[in-house]
Amino acid sequence: MTRKRVLVGMSGGVDSSVAVALLLEQGYEVSGVFIEAYNEPGCRTDQDKKDALQVALRLGIPFEVLDYRSEYKEKVVQYFVDEYKEGRTPNPDIMCNREVKFGLLYDYAMKNGFDYLATGHYAKIAVTQCHGDTVTRVLQRPKDLSKDQTYFLWQVAQDKLEHILFPLGEMLKSEVRIKAKELDLPNAEKPDSMGVCMIGELNTGEFLKEKLGEKEGGVVIKYSSIPVFQYSSVGTHRGLWFYTMGQRVGMESCKLQVASLKKMGMDMTNLPALYVVGKNIEQNELIVGERKECYVSTIMVHCTWYMTKDREKLWVRIRNLGELVAVTQYQSDTVTLEQPIFAPAPGQSAVFYTEDGIVAGGGIIR
Repeated sequence: MTRKRVLVGMSGGVDSSVAVALLLEQGYEVSGVFIEAYNEPGCRTDQDKKDALQVALRLGIPFEVLDYRSEYKEKVVQYFVDEYKEGRTPNPDIMCNREVKFGLLYDYAMKNGFDYLATGHYAKIAVTQCHGDTVTRVLQRPKDLSKDQTYFLWQVAQDKLEHILFPLGEMLKSEVRIKAKELDLPNAEKPDSMGVCMIGELNTGEFLKEKLGEKEGGVVIKYSSIPVFQYSSVGTHRGLWFYTMGQRVGMESCKLQVASLKKMGMDMTNLPALYVVGKNIEQNELIVGERKECYVSTIMVHCTWYMTKDREKLWVRIRNLGELVAVTQYQSDTVTLEQPIFAPAPGQSAVFYTEDGIVAGGGIIR
């Protein structure tokens, strides 16, 4: 019997390395690939590539490197910059998964005779309906809910799930670490990667300053405790792209003017913390206010549904590993929530889940 062939995207980290080992134990014919997507001064690409190669040699599998730097720049980095320029808050990890890992790499795997593409993501694929020969596959939250990555995967095309494997879906992170040590993998103790997908740690402020420069504008305050002074000018900002909804701001980051705040009758010895509560793109104004102004009970989202939204109760999250909030109504792209949610940012994703953790759909917050 011919063994099924699996191409594993190897990042150099412990998760994708253990994914390779598990697939080998399950009898698959496994090959590894490292995607070189971003290799600028200060990033870990070269070291990660070496770590992935060492694991491949340790486990005895074929290994290759694919250079997707130009495609990554076009599909992910440019999107990142463009979204910030328009005053939104992008999610490069979601775009990277859709366009690169489960876009370019998925196509490469299928064109080269592999039966499956696998990664070290913490997610599961569930079969929800069977009608004759028709099977519907959907994403589902993993066993380790603290590592759940389904939020970042919601835009992966549903028809691709038949050829995707997530070997870590039924494992806890602690079990993955133990497995790596048992196999004596060279990266068993390697810290988890942080930051932007395939870039790692990134000083977003410096990056945006390099790409977009600065564009000074006014800061206005929405202060419900003193209604007559709502939307009064209190300072200047250095560019709307440097700020996101819910971000706490101070005297320096927004160049707040003491005289303007005093004129409003605010007690400068007991000034409340201020947060970004909105942006007026046309007037290039940043709107700040108290934390309570950041909470809303409705969000605007145009959704792609993978399951019938009226089938059962749904929950939504607006950031990775964020709180799951019950949805009471979805009508004309308006999502009404059971309780207020903190600082939904235009450009970010809202992902909807069923009670059993199935990804029912998702959309971009407006």
